[in-house]
Amino acid sequence: MKELNNQSNRRNFIKLTGIGIGAGILGMNQIACTNREKAAKTTIQGFEDTGSAAESSKIWTPVSSRKVRVGLVGYGVCKFAAAFGFQDHPNVDIVAVSDLIPERCAKLAEVTKCNKTYPSLEEMVKDDNIEAIFVATDAPSHARHCIEVLNHGKHVATAVPAVFGSLEDAEKLFETVKRTGLKYMMFETSMFRENLYAMRQIYNAGAFGTVVYAEGEYWHYSENGIDSFKKWREGLPPQWYPTHSDAYYIGVTNGTFTEVSCLGIPSAMERYHKNQYNNPFATEIALYRTSEGGTARMGRSADTPGHGYGSETGRVRGTKGSYYDKYDGVVENLPDLERPPLPPGVTSGGHGGSHGRLTDEFVSAILQDRKPLVDVAMALNMTVGGIVAHQSAMKDGEWLKVPQFKF
Repeated sequence: MKELNNQSNRRNFIKLTGIGIGAGILGMNQIACTNREKAAKTTIQGFEDTGSAAESSKIWTPVSSRKVRVGLVGYGVCKFAAAFGFQDHPNVDIVAVSDLIPERCAKLAEVTKCNKTYPSLEEMVKDDNIEAIFVATDAPSHARHCIEVLNHGKHVATAVPAVFGSLEDAEKLFETVKRTGLKYMMFETSMFRENLYAMRQIYNAGAFGTVVYAEGEYWHYSENGIDSFKKWREGLPPQWYPTHSDAYYIGVTNGTFTEVSCLGIPSAMERYHKNQYNNPFATEIALYRTSEGGTARMGRSADTPGHGYGSETGRVRGTKGSYYDKYDGVVENLPDLERPPLPPGVTSGGHGGSHGRLTDEFVSAILQDRKPLVDVAMALNMTVGGIVAHQSAMKDGEWLKVPQFKF
């Protein structure tokens, strides 16, 4: 037992210092890592968690033999353009990649084995050979970039959030998706975490009844902040990045939040004393009324260490049953709760093993010509509640109405 504990401690030490297992074998004196790389690896909660004790026992079945021609954009701190397995999917050809920083663009091309690069998204969207683009750029640019992609006749998937602090951008994005008729999907990672996937299946089978109360938590502690393009993360209003927590109601029920009261707690961290958002809060706790007539509490925090029950997680209580790590209720025959299988060569990835499944869902939606799981309405309903919640926090918790989107 002592030996096992020592091994566990060593693995934890390697993880926290940003050193991989293989590198640890070679010896610490051979490791060279910049301070920024260390910070990114040690402070971004959720990225390190695969959340899967075992992969699905199901067999993946292709829906088509066709390959979707995909472009990837954005290879910053999170390296998200390459992190979701598009380059490994058997129904995908990576046609081109892009990043504003030439060195990052070259690296993205290398890791995705792509021979064609563009210096910007604005140039890449002109390539008629591309039929879909995954937008993994900075959060403030998501809406603008997705609208640009759609207006050039291409399907689009995007990292979260759908929009960044702007209800006006939400309306513009919604209208663009409706007008073009193209596929839009937001890659909300909580949707394919094991617990939320199970909750959604249970809810759709009627085994929760009416959801009376839901809660979601997104604890994202960062002592020194995380590097970002034009410092968009510095002093970020917590509820402007709410989807990992809000999915624990919106993603379970496909319902909406109708109004919100949110309290913000001023932070002792320096970046919340003066920032481009004039935002003093690193923690914001929102109380919502829901479209089912129930309530939901959604918590976001960047200045409180510790995972609690999980850095990105949630629970629901309904009139027929509740879910706290497992179902407890009056319905005995539950639906299949095992997550979908992964295509050969595609790994589950981080954020609870969600990455590969999100990619497969988007690709399959294009091939089957159907609505993606997190379509524009669900994406905006997961996002705009947080925008209004921050407005409420700045007004000392005043109750405010939340816009509704239905597609």
